[in-house]
Amino acid sequence: MTSRTVARRPVVSGRVHDVDALRGFALLGILAVNITFMASAYPGNLVDDPAFSSPLDDAARFAVASLFSMKFYLLFSFLFGYSFVLQMDAAERAGTAFVPRMLRRVLGLFVLGAAHIVLLYGGDVLTTYAAVCLVLLAMHRVSDKVALRTAGVIYAVVIASLVGSALFLDRSAFMPEHDEALAAAAAQTQAMLGPPADIIGHHLGGLDLLVVQAVSLQGPTALAMFLLGMVAARRRLFSDVGDQASLLRRTQWIGFPVGLAGGTVYAALGADGNTWATAVSVLTAPFLTAAYVATLVRLMHSPGAAWVRAVLAPVGRVALTNYLAQSAVGIIVFTGVGLGLAGRASPPMLLLLAVVVFAGQAAVSAWWLTRHRYGPAEYVLRWFTTWRRPGR
Repeated sequence: MTSRTVARRPVVSGRVHDVDALRGFALLGILAVNITFMASAYPGNLVDDPAFSSPLDDAARFAVASLFSMKFYLLFSFLFGYSFVLQMDAAERAGTAFVPRMLRRVLGLFVLGAAHIVLLYGGDVLTTYAAVCLVLLAMHRVSDKVALRTAGVIYAVVIASLVGSALFLDRSAFMPEHDEALAAAAAQTQAMLGPPADIIGHHLGGLDLLVVQAVSLQGPTALAMFLLGMVAARRRLFSDVGDQASLLRRTQWIGFPVGLAGGTVYAALGADGNTWATAVSVLTAPFLTAAYVATLVRLMHSPGAAWVRAVLAPVGRVALTNYLAQSAVGIIVFTGVGLGLAGRASPPMLLLLAVVVFAGQAAVSAWWLTRHRYGPAEYVLRWFTTWRRPGR
């Protein structure tokens, strides 16, 4: 592949509020998935809690798997790639070298992610993003064509590896039996109700699975989305929305049928517990993600719906703070250092709680940004990135 430098269309120097709103929307979807892992150890062991087996419980799990799982992580990753180009522009406007500045940002993300894993939530994504961003940084001067081809190749390899695993690997050889998984989930959920040392032990106990998932699935798909986001930012996808109306409509017409069908198959086959289901989701989730984006962008630019952007954009402007805060809420609500509700909340209640928490974050974010320029985590990360104290 060539690393030839190519001309890049300038990105608008101010904030792209549609991107902020999309990032806020992504956080809602991520919370709807993550809260199920924060609430008990059963999802992490790929089994359902037998205490919640009613049709309503099953319907809530099905909805999360088909509509949320693996979709909003892709959107968050795409927007990371988009913001990567905005970081390049910011460095250029500041007259500073981009690569050292971005390396400091990556290091800061990794440190925050490591602390996040130990103290708040073992399913962290920041450490994965930091590692994968090094690859993106090495490729940041490639042409759009090379970036798009690389993203396509990555996806093809991931899907081929999943299909190969489904055809030729016996999952039972390295996956515990159902009863064994249930027993492990029950023990780990009990550990979540213990003192801080037990909670930290529970978080660290999942590190091996986190690394395997990051290397085999989350890392490669994140890199593909980073590259697509980088190309989208170069082409000012969200800066010239008026010129994208037909593209957005086509995205909806194609994305929803393919994405919803794939999500339904994924959920029906057992979601992450089935390799074929995972392969179907990897193949079709980008379609549903794109359809969500197209729908939200069209909605935000329709008459009388500007309030949608006004609600979501503040959440996205302080996305790092809100991402960490979601995990902090999980600690407070579910573990032994807080209310101790681990294993006691049904899937429908978790969905409702996710909406309530997100609504609170929207209100707090809007209030905070009337008084501060950055969220607390963003302030610290920007200070480390630019090596100077940011103005408030």
